[in-house]
Amino acid sequence: MNLIETVRAECVATAAEPADKEEVLRAVARLAKLSPVLAEVPEATILQGLQAREALGSTGFGKGIAIPHCRLESIDEFVVGLMSIRDGADFDALDGGKVSLVAFIIAPESDADNHIRMLSAISQTLSIPGAIDELTAQKSPETLRESFLRLTRDDSEEGEHTTMSLFHVLVQGEDRFRDILEILTAAESNSIAVLEAENTRAYLARMPLFAGFWSDSAKGFNRLIVAVVDKRLANETVRRIESVTGSLDTVKGVLVTVQDLIYCSGSIGP
Repeated sequence: MNLIETVRAECVATAAEPADKEEVLRAVARLAKLSPVLAEVPEATILQGLQAREALGSTGFGKGIAIPHCRLESIDEFVVGLMSIRDGADFDALDGGKVSLVAFIIAPESDADNHIRMLSAISQTLSIPGAIDELTAQKSPETLRESFLRLTRDDSEEGEHTTMSLFHVLVQGEDRFRDILEILTAAESNSIAVLEAENTRAYLARMPLFAGFWSDSAKGFNRLIVAVVDKRLANETVRRIESVTGSLDTVKGVLVTVQDLIYCSGSIGP
């Protein structure tokens, strides 16, 4: 699923003026309704879907960003849109700040995997340093959409025989793990899995020879992420991981290996 293909030109607006979350969601529902994909879906149904998702927890993730989204049974295509807000809007954001840039997703009920990938991809794009300032400075819907699509850096062309790379990322530390998992989920991966792991000291601590060196808590937090990624995105994926960890040449607690795959067929969901 290519994010570029789903950002609908008719669903982009600049300098909107909603004051609070409810007004933002109503504006998003109106904007989304402009897409032909939602022509047969009542605006009230879109709004109810967005409100139901917000009831689970705010999609105002901080730093001026909100990504409201919902899934509808009556559609089979994605609708992604953008809206900048002139003076910001109160949105119950996690950091308490106002939201100035909204990216929204209206997704098919039947395609949760691509919905997750799209959320991660949008989150990664909006996390690029300077992205929000650049996007909210745009004066027209056309330039806002063009700026967003450029920032996605998704210039790959899908092909029937795409060469793939296999990523193994061993992470010690839960905060880094969450960030790196999001990056790999956003990398148009066709397969991704997480395995729980133990470091060497957890095994040594159970051997009589090494008794007393470590406590029962020696296991610590260890996760292995295994992902198959389009080879053309491999370098960019490593760069994004380093944006979280710092240089992999010097970082402690993260190990990344990348291998070219001779053969890869099939897929598993996130």
